[in-house]
Amino acid sequence: MNRPPKNQCQPASRIIAALGGVEPVRSATGKSRSTVYGWMQRAEIGGTGGVIPFRHIPALLALAKESGTALSADDFFPESQS
Repeated sequence: MNRPPKNQCQPASRIIAALGGVEPVRSATGKSRSTVYGWMQRAEIGGTGGVIPFRHIPALLALAKESGTALSADDFFPESQS
């Protein structure tokens, strides 16, 4: 399994790494590499702050199932800061 890069926003970085990296995620969602990288970047610099847009979750869950990766809808929610 790929490890999420340091200084990358969660949960997107963790999910993308678990699914094999940017290329398989790009392929499953039909988005560009730069868009997928943007999901892992801080909002202050133009990214989504670790949020994967909701409309892509079904495709990523299907990719996880196909690849035997343990992933659920709950994994797409940011971890609590408390």
